Order: sequence, then C-alpha cells, then structure tokens
Amino acid sequence: MSEDIELDYGDLIQEAQKMAYRFLMRDVLRIVAEIGDAPGEHHFFIEFKTGADGVSIPDHLKEQYPELMTIVLQHQFNDLTVNDDQFGVTLWFKGKEARLEIPFDAVTQFADPSAQFGVRFDADAEGDAAAIATGDEDAGNAPVGAKADGDDASTADAETTTDETEDKPAKSGDGADVVSLDAFRKK
Repeated sequence: MSEDIELDYGDLIQEAQKMAYRFLMRDVLRIVAEIGDAPGEHHFFIEFKTGADGVSIPDHLKEQYPELMTIVLQHQFNDLTVNDDQFGVTLWFKGKEARLEIPFDAVTQFADPSAQFGVRFDADAEGDAAAIATGDEDAGNAPVGAKADGDDASTADAETTTDETEDKPAKSGDGADVVSLDAFRKK
C-alpha cells in the first residue's frame, strides 16, 4: 500500500507557500484591527469568492456579486475582527451598512498598492503557486489581477464602482467602492 503513495514535493511546496501568504494576510489584518485603521498610506484590496463555504454577506450583495467580490479597506470600514480562520468587517454599500465575514480560504487576491505588494491565490490549471507582485518586474511573477487567459467574465463581476458616490465627497460610512485589481496592473 505505501508503495502506491508518492510525495509530490512541488505540490506540497506550493500549498505551503499559499498558507504562508494567507498567514501574512491574516497578520496584516490583525495589525490593522489592533490599531483601528490602516497605517499611513496602506490600503488593501481583497477579492473573495462570495459563494465559498463560510462566507457571510447580505443577500443583496450576493445577488449583485454571485461569484467574486473585491472590497477595499482604507478609510471607510469599521469593526474589523480577525481570527485564525477568517476576518469580519463592516462596510457601507450605497449608504447601507453591511457586515461581511470572510474565511481566509475564500480569498482569491490580496493587495496593498501603496507597498506594491499583492498575492493571487487562485492558481491556474497547471497548479502554479500563489503569484506574487512586489513591484519588481524582473521577479517573473504575474501581477495581481492578471489572468493567464486574459480577461474573463469572473473579472467583470468585480469591476464595479458605485456611481452615486463619484459626484460627492466621500465621508465616513458613505459607501464602499468595489473595483477590479486590474486597475493596478502595470501596462
């Protein structure tokens, strides 16, 4: 029986890398939760699968974003809580308060554009490890938001901004913009 089992170190390393970056994301969010705000110019784009196990979002958001949703944690968020497996945050969408609970396993991308850092957890069909973008173009890694096969329908779901908030200045609790991480790709 044990002769039939092979250890695939490549796959094991890829899974370990993904876990390490999820732990890094968790630790960054814990720091933000402790201080109550994103420090300095830091802000975070977090894309997640809305239908993943353990994701809890209001029904109207689930209907609007049936597959993927990107949230921005910058100035307009409250009650960020982080535990080992998930984080929760209160945001405003078109003036309505919404509590989101998101398991780290549901996150497909995490980026901090101010630090030129990002990680993509949705590996392609070949099983590539998490792709990392750190602003180093020679690193050979795909930038966050890049898809191996170009833009697809799942990216379009996340390319939404709230038009109502564009004409008036933003104020705390006014609303959250949902945008695509592709906006931060180098062209």
